Amino acid sequence: MTRPSDLPDHIRRHLDDLVASCPHLTALATRVREFADILTERHGHNLPAWIQQVRTDDLPTLHSYTNGLEKDIDAVIAGLTLPYSNGPMEGVNTKTKLIKRTMYGRAGFPLLRQMILLS
Repeated sequence: MTRPSDLPDHIRRHLDDLVASCPHLTALATRVREFADILTERHGHNLPAWIQQVRTDDLPTLHSYTNGLEKDIDAVIAGLTLPYSNGPMEGVNTKTKLIKRTMYGRAGFPLLRQMILLS
């Protein structure tokens, strides 16, 4: 999703006209932009207030999403706030699975181990 300020002028004007034509779209666009700010600025502590605003605005398109967020709100807030990431470990897992798939199930664990160590 591109920030509205980064859009070309003609597209931004068209988007503004579309959003202004419907109050429901105006509220939805506002909440989506607020959530994008929470994500990009890492302001996880603002998430409960954002969820409450979505409920207050009665935006059914976002209700199932907010229900999912609330199921594990502490983990979501931590993920949006803390600088830690499991990205490097996910990369190792992906690489291991790729090597395993390229071997087409041949040989066994010793060969897989050797291929991982050599890569």
